[in-house]
Amino acid sequence: MQTFPLFMSLQGRRALVAGGTEAAARKVELLLSAGAQVTLIADTVVGEIAQLIDEGRISWAGRVFDEADLAGVSLVVVASDDEGLQARVSLAAQQRCLPVNVVDRPRLSSFIMPAIVDRSPITIAISTGGAAPALARRLRAEIERAMPAAIGRLARFAEVFRAQVRRTLDQPRARRRFWDRVFEGRIGELALAGDEIGARRELIRLLDGTRRETAPTAGPIAGIVHLVGAGPGDPDLLTMKAHRLLQRADVVVYDRLVSADVLAMARRDAERIYVGKRRANHGLSQDEINHRLVALARAGKSVVRLKGGDPFVFGRGGEEIEALARAGVAVEVVPGITAALGCAASAGIPLTHRDHAQACIFVTGHLKDGSVDLDWPMLARPRQTVVIYMGASSLPAIASQLVAHGMPPSTPVALIENGTTDRERRIVGTLATIERLALRAHLQGTTLCMVGEVVGLAMAQSGEPREFHFESRVGL
Repeated sequence: MQTFPLFMSLQGRRALVAGGTEAAARKVELLLSAGAQVTLIADTVVGEIAQLIDEGRISWAGRVFDEADLAGVSLVVVASDDEGLQARVSLAAQQRCLPVNVVDRPRLSSFIMPAIVDRSPITIAISTGGAAPALARRLRAEIERAMPAAIGRLARFAEVFRAQVRRTLDQPRARRRFWDRVFEGRIGELALAGDEIGARRELIRLLDGTRRETAPTAGPIAGIVHLVGAGPGDPDLLTMKAHRLLQRADVVVYDRLVSADVLAMARRDAERIYVGKRRANHGLSQDEINHRLVALARAGKSVVRLKGGDPFVFGRGGEEIEALARAGVAVEVVPGITAALGCAASAGIPLTHRDHAQACIFVTGHLKDGSVDLDWPMLARPRQTVVIYMGASSLPAIASQLVAHGMPPSTPVALIENGTTDRERRIVGTLATIERLALRAHLQGTTLCMVGEVVGLAMAQSGEPREFHFESRVGL
């Protein structure tokens, strides 16, 4: 983060605004809506500022700024075109450790005035760190369209019962699950619709039932494990259900194929457990991971087992679901966009094509013991696309075996590293040249290999040469 987001209480506190422009009027209105007592420093005023003064809503010192004006002030805003005044007020305020914002001058500001969505008591602030205020305003408009206008009513309804729920349910996980059920179910719908009496009645009934479920005699809260596909790396490709579960999880167990951007979607206070494995370097064995998942669920945790791509496509999801089922642990599988689909779409490579590929085959580049022992005659058949996961380290053997079993050396090959992310690189060649190109590219990240005429078709349509490698996804 370039700036730290926080919400500051200005109720009954003094705020100083320097400048009498229309921009100053906008800032004054925001400060007044937050309960601040606003003092305006300006030689002259125009338009709405003058009206606010006439109505007695702000005080006005009709003179130039003096450093003594900062006494007793909690926040400072400069909305003036006078660059000298901007610098003078900014310096004086920061010397006194007062938060100061100079409109459209982020370098002179100690805080950024965000774009605001106000659904009191819910407030959403969007900031680009001063880089693109117009983009922040656009995001605000999109959020306003998506958010119910009455969402503040739901927050006020929940506030009435917050203390009672805390007294009744002493386990934080039980409270969190209770509120999830309130906001997502009929109670939330009634509160949003303004039927507070009906919502109160349903909430009390739900709270009483939850209290009985979580009583000591009822035993511990049952946990659950969600095997969730994290997709190929781009957080925008995460499914809505996966995002929702990440926001509720007590624990997120993730592997090395999960991108940092996707992991950031998890609830901030969720425990994160890394169980990543590399070829011939397993931090935890699969059995140890299985035992960890069972133990977490038996402790009553809501667990998201986050796997790159799809849990059931070379993700060992089958092994984990077997272990959880044997242990009697509730489990749910949430599919994700597997790497083959994500990388193919990002690179513009159709996996099937009526004229070139009537089949698509997914294989793994190495087996459990690290060997490469595939059905080469089947893979070398014409008119199909072969997608090889985890095959970068075995590329020489893969290319030579495919050629040895009848696939032409001129068959196009694409290597896609860190597919769908801003670190994506594409290396395209043929079975005869791909090893040399891969060595020159020094691949380090997770790499997918695609073999077939559809690779060459995509490159020809885009006007790109057959043998090349891109250093970046940007601009493709």
